[in-house]
Amino acid sequence: MTSIDVDWLDAWDVEDGSAQARALFTEVFDAAPDGVWSAPGRGNLIGEHTDYNGGLVLPFALPHRTYAAITRRADRTVRLVSAQEAGTVVTVDLDTVAPGTVTGWVAYVVGVAWALEQAGATLGGFDVAITSCVPYGAGLSSSAALEGSVAIGLDALFDLGHGADDAGRQHLVAACIRAENEIAGAPTGGMDQAAALRSQEGHALLLDCRSLEVRQIPFDLASDGLALLVVDTRAPHALVDGQYAARRDTCEAAAAVLGVETLREVTDLDAALATLTAPGALDASGQDPEMTARRVKHVVTEIARVGEVVSLLDSGRTSEVGAVLSAAHASLRDDYEVSCHELDVAVDAAVQAGALGGRMIGGGFGGSAIALVRVEDAEQVAGEIAAAFESEGLRAPGFLVAVAGGPAA
Repeated sequence: MTSIDVDWLDAWDVEDGSAQARALFTEVFDAAPDGVWSAPGRGNLIGEHTDYNGGLVLPFALPHRTYAAITRRADRTVRLVSAQEAGTVVTVDLDTVAPGTVTGWVAYVVGVAWALEQAGATLGGFDVAITSCVPYGAGLSSSAALEGSVAIGLDALFDLGHGADDAGRQHLVAACIRAENEIAGAPTGGMDQAAALRSQEGHALLLDCRSLEVRQIPFDLASDGLALLVVDTRAPHALVDGQYAARRDTCEAAAAVLGVETLREVTDLDAALATLTAPGALDASGQDPEMTARRVKHVVTEIARVGEVVSLLDSGRTSEVGAVLSAAHASLRDDYEVSCHELDVAVDAAVQAGALGGRMIGGGFGGSAIALVRVEDAEQVAGEIAAAFESEGLRAPGFLVAVAGGPAA
């Protein structure tokens, strides 16, 4: 048993988080907001880098949320402040927002308003104060939590009518995706935004990224004596540095050579790999054949792993999910090459300490890992991971036990 101190990243009570956002708004804008809305960060049990390939994913909402206190304005000005960004007020003219005009965290906020208007909504300016307990840069989708909190708030304030049911929330998801892709410049798929807006408490969200259909999968690990430990490695993590986009470009080039719309349509992996590695097959795309084959192998096998995990959950064989998580990590590390030293240390130490399995989650190159553990082992596994980080000379990680929370509200 290790004696290393463990840094637990607790979620805020919803009332407390709302009160913090309200207080920041009042302090900065000298008035009470019209309301406070919030959206969750997300964990992802299985299905990494499959969303933009038309595949399946199985995320869930975390209890850690981003809170947005908002008031409508009579003009087209947007004033923004964030407790996580030094409390500095930023002012943006909504009429000037377009791809390439806004950067940083502000792009995720005004980008949502821009995307809603691009889809036909009529909005105006607004003042907004943001605060959050979603670990930033941890691969737990703090960006989608920010987008989702603003989207559900603007939907309510401007009477757009999308937030009342799942069908309407798909419109908000689409706006959040456009905000992230076109205004913030991160070429992500739609998993994170769907998790923030379409999840249900106590469930994982089986999302078909081709049809956008969802199925709510009961996800109560505690009833099986299990817990999902999330490890924030605190390794730098970003999706706008080109690596994520490069993976997406490779997949799109492979799909074009294979004659399919997305890699979801690949049904014979061996034949697909043979086609991609045939002499000259990828010359026009500029992609390396062996590397492309590894990327495709990951995507196709990862989509299959999502189906395998759902079957295990449906049949009550939850403890067997751990082995699938470990297989996914090996694929992400070796075939997709999006892991890093900190993520590998976290997963290896977790398994050595008794975890049933584990993997990196999120886009990769840093961020977080998950480990499926027995409830009684969670503290010890976290301590062993922290000790491994210390022995490697790495920054101390943070930990939380994931419980499936509710959607943006």
